[in-house]
Amino acid sequence: MERFISTHKSGSFDLIIIGGGITGASLAYEAGTRGLKVALFEKNDFGAATSSATSKLIHGGLRYLKNLELGLVRESLRERRILSNIAPNFVYPIPFMMPSYRKFKSRKWLMLTAMVLYDVLSYDKGHTWDPTKSLPHFKSYSRSRTLALEHCVKQQGLTGSTVYYDCQNIFPERLTLAFLKSAETYGARLSSYAQVVSFIRKENRVKGILVKDLITGEEGRFTAPVTVNCAGPWADMVIKSANTGNTKHNIRRSEGIHIVTRRICEDHAVTVMTKQDRHIMVMPWRSHSLIGTTDKEYFGNPDDYKVTKASIMELLEDVNENFNGADLKYEDVLFYYGGLRPLADTDTENSYESSRKYEIFDNTDEGLDGLFTVEGGKYTTSRQLAVDVLKKIQKKFDDKFPKEISSSQPLYGCDIKNMETFMSKLSTGYPDFSKATVEYLGKNYGTESHAVFQLARKNTKLAEVLNDDGEILAEVAYALQEEQALSLSDILFRRTGIGTLGNPGKSVIEKVAALAADHLNWDEKRRKSEIQKVQKRFMLPKV
Repeated sequence: MERFISTHKSGSFDLIIIGGGITGASLAYEAGTRGLKVALFEKNDFGAATSSATSKLIHGGLRYLKNLELGLVRESLRERRILSNIAPNFVYPIPFMMPSYRKFKSRKWLMLTAMVLYDVLSYDKGHTWDPTKSLPHFKSYSRSRTLALEHCVKQQGLTGSTVYYDCQNIFPERLTLAFLKSAETYGARLSSYAQVVSFIRKENRVKGILVKDLITGEEGRFTAPVTVNCAGPWADMVIKSANTGNTKHNIRRSEGIHIVTRRICEDHAVTVMTKQDRHIMVMPWRSHSLIGTTDKEYFGNPDDYKVTKASIMELLEDVNENFNGADLKYEDVLFYYGGLRPLADTDTENSYESSRKYEIFDNTDEGLDGLFTVEGGKYTTSRQLAVDVLKKIQKKFDDKFPKEISSSQPLYGCDIKNMETFMSKLSTGYPDFSKATVEYLGKNYGTESHAVFQLARKNTKLAEVLNDDGEILAEVAYALQEEQALSLSDILFRRTGIGTLGNPGKSVIEKVAALAADHLNWDEKRRKSEIQKVQKRFMLPKV
């Protein structure tokens, strides 16, 4: 991946995208496949905010049936199947278990009704390119069978459970990267650490943007007849930077946090309802438990957002109250993360009840003709959102774009017909690497894993294993050489999983930092500063 703003401080495009999360990444790819000349600018690292703070799921959204959002659920279920097809190494079936209790008898029948409807709405879930991605229908289990499958289920009042299937997104940050790499193959120009400082306007029309390169401090000027604001929780702030005085946009922001702990459940993502009548999930992830999520409205500046000790403690209390044998203490939290969800729904008082639908706004009435803003949405539906954005643009400007093809071709590095066959061939082809390394690289890099393996074979120092998952130093070299990684945080938290199970230890951090310093020409002061930043990230909040 080439960082466009490093070598170009001006340029003319068909479409400019502000924001490099999954929404912007999907739009860049979709527009590229339609023949548009695209430039994307992200003020941080790609996928560093909301897109990296998910529950790591590609799902239909069972709970949205409660509000009868059948269209949203059907769209999500269709996109779940499409992502299973075009990104098979990232998206995997995962069983969800919902225990039922005597005190909630009425909910049991509601749940069974919802399950039948969920299966009906996902009528095409068996139409996957890879047969291993096909999802079974839901099942109901007795009390004894439930406890035999999951010891973490609370026993008091338990009557049984319902098990259904959705999909897990094992590495959302790398899946976002796959969309960006796919966009680049169609000519998209991508720039991280490139902050939009203002719009280029002529009367009431947006003609482009002024961008500050946060690495060099230099400014660039880029023009296009259409700009799309995909800044997520920052979308309204981007509009207000135009200073037209006409903006009506105020994004609702919802905080969601997750924690990683030792494994407290087995193979199911176990979902329960708390006293506050919201769901909490304990999901298997990399031999640990991923627990989430909270859902509280956030009223501050998104730049100031931080996960607090109080939020983590509240989540721990919910887990300990609702799961058998959890007994989690604050110091049991190995890693935590949080983010802000942008909500388009302004009709509900409670952010938890808010819809995850998306809306696409034409900002002409705010004196910003040529600017569109995307609000709301969820990771699962980002590809369809991009399709709908282009429909809006096409209709407004009476353009004629080629037909959509993104649903029928694999993403970059994901051209794999059958994952089991692919993994078997990797194991045979790379016998000099451990089973754990082959499995990790095969799933998280897909066909790109060949390049990572070759780096390690050319330089045996890069074959060093860094953790129990089998991650190797060659991943770090690949991130620096090929994936626009510009900080130690980029490498540890978004290009690799070295840092996302907690502190990997001083030795590992030093080795990764040494490679980064050498490639990015850091002096000793910068190297130490980068290490201090990530060490701080591993510390639990004190307040």
